[in-house]
Amino acid sequence: MTIWTTMTIWTTTTGQTMTTERAGSEAPTETTKAPRRWRPGFRTRVIGSFLALVAGASLLGLFIQRTVLLARLDRQIEDSLEQEREEVSRLADGIDPATGAPFGGDARAIFDTFLGRNQPSDGEVFVTLVDGVAYASTPGPVRLDQDAELVARWGSLREGEWGRVDTSAGPVRYLAVPLVYEGRTAGVFVVANFVQAERDEITSIIWIEAAITVGVLLVAAGVTWLVAGRLLRPVRELTEAAEEITDADLSRRIPVDGDDEIARLATRFNEMLDRLERSFAVQRAFADDAGHELRTPITIVRGHLELMGDDPEDRRRTVALVTGELDRMARIVDDLLVLAKADEPDFVHPEPTEIADLTTELVVKARSLSGRAWDLDACAEGEALLDAQRVAQAVLNLARNAAEHTPPDAAVAMGSRWDGDGLRIWVRDEGPGIPEAQQGRIFDRFARGPDAARRSEGAGLGLAIARSVALAHGGRLDLVSAPGVGTTFTLVLPDVAATATSLASLPPPPEVRP
Repeated sequence: MTIWTTMTIWTTTTGQTMTTERAGSEAPTETTKAPRRWRPGFRTRVIGSFLALVAGASLLGLFIQRTVLLARLDRQIEDSLEQEREEVSRLADGIDPATGAPFGGDARAIFDTFLGRNQPSDGEVFVTLVDGVAYASTPGPVRLDQDAELVARWGSLREGEWGRVDTSAGPVRYLAVPLVYEGRTAGVFVVANFVQAERDEITSIIWIEAAITVGVLLVAAGVTWLVAGRLLRPVRELTEAAEEITDADLSRRIPVDGDDEIARLATRFNEMLDRLERSFAVQRAFADDAGHELRTPITIVRGHLELMGDDPEDRRRTVALVTGELDRMARIVDDLLVLAKADEPDFVHPEPTEIADLTTELVVKARSLSGRAWDLDACAEGEALLDAQRVAQAVLNLARNAAEHTPPDAAVAMGSRWDGDGLRIWVRDEGPGIPEAQQGRIFDRFARGPDAARRSEGAGLGLAIARSVALAHGGRLDLVSAPGVGTTFTLVLPDVAATATSLASLPPPPEVRP
């Protein structure tokens, strides 16, 4: 008995349904301007993107899993069919247990023995044919041995055949094995597998996993929504603060909790508000000060120009007065600009400076500035890290103030020395002094002493500038004064000494005691 194992593939269907659709054209519709679409918030977009990504990955995973499971099912079915074929082949080449002789071409004996020894697996059906006629079959969802077309097909085979057929119970995979004996087909063994049940089971598993995935996504979306809300709370507070901030109120700040990226953003935003608040304060002070101080000279200039006649002498006096007022306005603007820059980080540019040279240079400039003699009380030696131009600006303002508020015969002096606080540079006079009640306000902008109206041509900004220079160096401006005794202003610059080689041999400035 020879069993042909060379196989061809044949697929048949019990029917085919064709559906067609009639193509049609739609009438043109009038195009209307679409309304502005609603745009979801940032949290909604983030969570939506997250869910879309996870859902897409899950769907792709389920699709791949289903494809793999179906491919594995096909391989298992093929292995099962191949196993049945091998068993039939071995049996046909063996001995008939009933007679003890080889089966020869007795297909009925082979099939009876095989069906008596073997039970089909779940979904499997055994169909046998003898002389092209259905002989015996195991039960199944559909009686394949009653399909005349299939029986005729299988009965005419001389080679093995893999095939697939669609039935009312779903697709069926089969393997038909002809038993060829002495050049004729004695019988045909067919093992078929109804795969629909296994496929439905795989589909059911996939649907269960899909439902679980949807549930997990919904729970994850809810948790993510809450977590994102907490994470984005500083951003909402930042937005609310930005909406509430105006140029009239920059006091709103965002509470900072933690040290993550959001917390650092809130910190930087608060620092930006601090800078803006300082800038706005400087701008308002500058505008208020300029408007307050420039209003008077502008009124004077306008009034004299309106009343100026054709007399040459009158015109000369008017031009001289107007020029003087314009010069005073220019000095006021320059001083205001200095004060406006005092709060900026680059207001001072410290460099190593020789203190002895700076002190003597300040004395020389003070003499040329006021046109009177200046005494040098002491001169420190060594280097200090400071902005020499700003320090000179502060000291000369103090010198101008001292010269304008003291009689011509009164002594004025300056000096410098090192002490435990650092470097001290002072300007002193023996003028009328400053009453104690006014000492607290003379450093304010446009503040003047009681006799300033008749003595000073300044705007009352010199002391404010000197104090700003001291503060910019991390120091302070000290005042010691008493009526009838004199006044001493001391610029104290701490921790600026670079190489304080020695102290001056001259004594420190005399103290002013009330």
